[in-house]
Amino acid sequence: MKVLHLSTSDLEGGAARAAYRLHEGLQEINLSSQMLVRAKSSCDHTVIAEKSLKSKLGPILSNLPLRSYPKRDRTLFSLQWSWDAIAPRVAQLNPDVLNLHWVSNGYLQIETLAKLNKPLVWTLQDMWAFTGGCHYSQDCDRYTDSCGKCPQLHSNKNRDLSRQVWRRKTRAWKNLNLTIVAPSSWMAKCAHSSSLFRSRPIEVIPFGLDTEKYKPVNPSIARDLLNLPQDKQLVLFGALAATSDRRKGFDLLLPALQKLGESGWQDRFEIAVFGASQPENPVELGMRTHYLGHFQDDLMLALAYSAADVMIVPSIQESFGQTASEAMACGTPVVAFDATGLSDIVDHQQNGYLAKPFEVEDLARGITRVLEDSSRHQKLSTLAREKAEREFTLERQARRYQSVYADILERCNARDSPTWLQGRSNLVETPTR
Repeated sequence: MKVLHLSTSDLEGGAARAAYRLHEGLQEINLSSQMLVRAKSSCDHTVIAEKSLKSKLGPILSNLPLRSYPKRDRTLFSLQWSWDAIAPRVAQLNPDVLNLHWVSNGYLQIETLAKLNKPLVWTLQDMWAFTGGCHYSQDCDRYTDSCGKCPQLHSNKNRDLSRQVWRRKTRAWKNLNLTIVAPSSWMAKCAHSSSLFRSRPIEVIPFGLDTEKYKPVNPSIARDLLNLPQDKQLVLFGALAATSDRRKGFDLLLPALQKLGESGWQDRFEIAVFGASQPENPVELGMRTHYLGHFQDDLMLALAYSAADVMIVPSIQESFGQTASEAMACGTPVVAFDATGLSDIVDHQQNGYLAKPFEVEDLARGITRVLEDSSRHQKLSTLAREKAEREFTLERQARRYQSVYADILERCNARDSPTWLQGRSNLVETPTR
């Protein structure tokens, strides 16, 4: 079985890293796996970079029509109308199954999927596949119908750009041999409720990670290597563009930390932030804050998680929440809101704390709950690691994907068999009365 993964990148950002981890996991169980990307960061020879002129122009051209909406939110919104050179490359590589991941930013034209002529599996890294262009719908549910009047475009017209994108997807994808894989039950529920995917088969398979790389490191050693204090409890917060992406919840974490400072905790712990460099005018959190910058290296991430006493993931919407599963694999309890993909990862007061969405007071309560009792903290830490080893390993993820691929190919082979074709012929020729 040959699997080809389509992804805009192999390592840049959480979605790319999730795709690459699956690619690695499949190789570890001896499946033939390759990636076709536009932006290659790794030295992996099984990752192929598409370097055509069309590929280079894609990011520039893809979002030009958005200029018609100058008042739009500055959230990610992908139109995917520009040309690409993916179909001929796929034909050349000739996989048995294509696995799509995050394919935006001009990587893949919507209409290209119908030209690939392969069974498709789509791993939902976000909501873009079934919306009219947004990557997370926020409070909007218009993707359950036909989009239009898009709040992120600040549009009051039914036939706006989001409706156009939705129609293009509807026309181009209606005959695809497509199976959806969601990393969380929340994402599966959203996909199932969408007008584009409600009739598609949907599986739930959590993202995996290498639990030999993401494992507990002695906190004292980790702090020494990261130049973090030894005599304070550390609260960790991290995400790509952690303090500037509203969806990541920094505006909810900030008042929670300030409440803790006001209640006397300011002398007991300090803050560490990865995924963001120190801003020119840092926000006053009421306690010392260490900005660790961007990490692409698994070892550095594992050190950051191990150095912390608690990981805060205050996201409003997450397809899964890899920072939470990574932290738990390193034995660090997680505090998050009981919402979206994070509800599948954290078990309330078993390996972390799930605060009521989106109550700042309960988020602060969760942080103190984890930190205030050392014996409780140790139990949470142990159970966090155990869940990661039980549910989030690369092998477990890869085996489940292997089963999905095998089922798809079995159905394809059955349809191509002479017996099946004869049956279809008989059905057509049988006269009706």
